[in-house]
Amino acid sequence: MINLYTIFFLIVRILSNPAANVLQKKFSSNLSSSVINFYTYFVLSVFCIPFLNRYIINYSFGLMFWLYVLAAGFLCALGTVCMIKAINIGELSVLGPINSYKSIVGLIIAWLFLKETPSLSGLIGIILIIAGSRFIFETASSGFSFSLFKRPDIKLRFAALILTGTEAVLLKKIILLSSVEACFILWCLSGLLWSFIIAAILQKSFVIKENKTFIYILLIALCLGLMQFSTNYVFERMHVGFALALFQLSSIVTVLFGKAIFHETNIRKKLTGSVIMIMGSCLILMH
Repeated sequence: MINLYTIFFLIVRILSNPAANVLQKKFSSNLSSSVINFYTYFVLSVFCIPFLNRYIINYSFGLMFWLYVLAAGFLCALGTVCMIKAINIGELSVLGPINSYKSIVGLIIAWLFLKETPSLSGLIGIILIIAGSRFIFETASSGFSFSLFKRPDIKLRFAALILTGTEAVLLKKIILLSSVEACFILWCLSGLLWSFIIAAILQKSFVIKENKTFIYILLIALCLGLMQFSTNYVFERMHVGFALALFQLSSIVTVLFGKAIFHETNIRKKLTGSVIMIMGSCLILMH
């Protein structure tokens, strides 16, 4: 059921994700993306400790549930590392709207594994997303070409998109088997585990040398915590497809942040492309 609380958390989700991306971009030049990710989950997990008894310990969950939790945590931790690295080397106003391709990925997965044939509106949606992305990619110094998809920031952004898109389906399943609160707590703890493993495998130093670094980490954790809790809340009350379509509005906010904070250029063209991609995403997700 959609009520004022759902609308409120939907707005929080649309704003908090771009805000987190801005902080990650500003901070990623000082610390590796995997270590930023670890400390973000660490702060969120510490916050969750007082609520473990109320939402987790007193409940019994099956083996499949815990496999969903571990899988979701791994996908999110790895996807966030890819995202932070991408926005560190790329433009927010280019990488943000690419999130609309998540709809195409979902459509392809449904076609390959579930044998769901795309409808006419779905096919039109694909065309709109590709057309919209052309507007955005044309703002690159070299203009639009398929070689753009070989750029490290673009490849990392698409990797993050696929990983977090799959994670969204698992989160919905976890919420249905538990609650919004339990899902959020387990997302934090599972993310902490996997982010530590990823940073350790990459042999990154966990040492933080500057005090202001902790402030950035707290702000990133706040934004991502708000983003994930609001996502869970909306998922509980909306179909995932409809919710993901509305979440695409954050790409417009990301483009505007790119202009205001990082002085990125060609904003009108990027906004036009973003709107077209959002329309295409909505056609796919709600067909």
